[in-house]
Amino acid sequence: MKALVLFSGGLDSMLAIKLLTLQGIEVVALHINIGFNSKKSHFATMERRATLAGGTLQIIDVRHQYLRDILFSPQYGYGKQFNPCVDCHGFMFKVAKALMCELEAQFIATGEVIGQRPMSQTKKSLHVVKKLADDLEEDLILRPLCALLMKESQPEKEGWVDRTKLLGINGRGRDAQLALAKKLGWQDYASPGGGCLLTDVQFAVKMRDFIQYDTFALEDIDVLNNGRHFRLPHGAKLVVGRNQEENDLLERIISDKFNLLHVKEKFNAPSSLLSKNASKEDTEEACKIILTFTKALPKDIYTINIGEKTISSSPYASREETTKYSIF
Repeated sequence: MKALVLFSGGLDSMLAIKLLTLQGIEVVALHINIGFNSKKSHFATMERRATLAGGTLQIIDVRHQYLRDILFSPQYGYGKQFNPCVDCHGFMFKVAKALMCELEAQFIATGEVIGQRPMSQTKKSLHVVKKLADDLEEDLILRPLCALLMKESQPEKEGWVDRTKLLGINGRGRDAQLALAKKLGWQDYASPGGGCLLTDVQFAVKMRDFIQYDTFALEDIDVLNNGRHFRLPHGAKLVVGRNQEENDLLERIISDKFNLLHVKEKFNAPSSLLSKNASKEDTEEACKIILTFTKALPKDIYTINIGEKTISSSPYASREETTKYSIF
């Protein structure tokens, strides 16, 4: 017997896998990559945690399809931030359903808990998810952490899964999950909280600002997830690295929307991105802001390379002066 468990890498999906593997069921930990993971080392972490729970990780890349079909036109709208959770869950079940035959799986399971999330994990929304997944037979979906609060699924009716060894967790509290992790001797699991960038307040603000001025593409995820963000007076976007890790990432981004800016003087200047269509005024403002996040002195003039252009500028007297352009 084999199950596909929708796997985020979080504790709930790890426990869902474990409850099945303890019953001798083979599990594919199916991570459906929509592109908005919050951790830079997410995939390596997921593989380690899937193995710990007893599953085999498989990652399916659906980023382009997700941007095209779901993110900007969700049938059931957004949560508090930029998160179309109901449509997203339905989409993931649809993807999993299409893989069942290829992966020789008999049913699908998740780590969902009734009442844990007000938008996407209510009994009503779970029924909606079934409809969004091309009327996936609801009986083929098992939710091991809250199964005792729901009608028997087909895996339980058929005896593939022993219902008495499943759980009846309800609500937003995490005590039951944490207690079970402790009993299993687990220390490697994510702390409670949203693992999706689309639920993050700051990311959502930057996302809404971005699409007001430009068309969003996959490479823009890394742009939004790093650096200090500024919207300049004539509409140009400026991103300024906050540390060496972000500087390195911004340096590697290949985009037809941004130019990489370099301060020529040999002090520790941040790597920065500026809209290629920036006006002369916005370009000059960007240079002042970048220099403000260095040890440059306001009374001195410095040189910045922007593509093939060279700009001379001085910093603001203080970083507080740049906040008028800050996003969030």
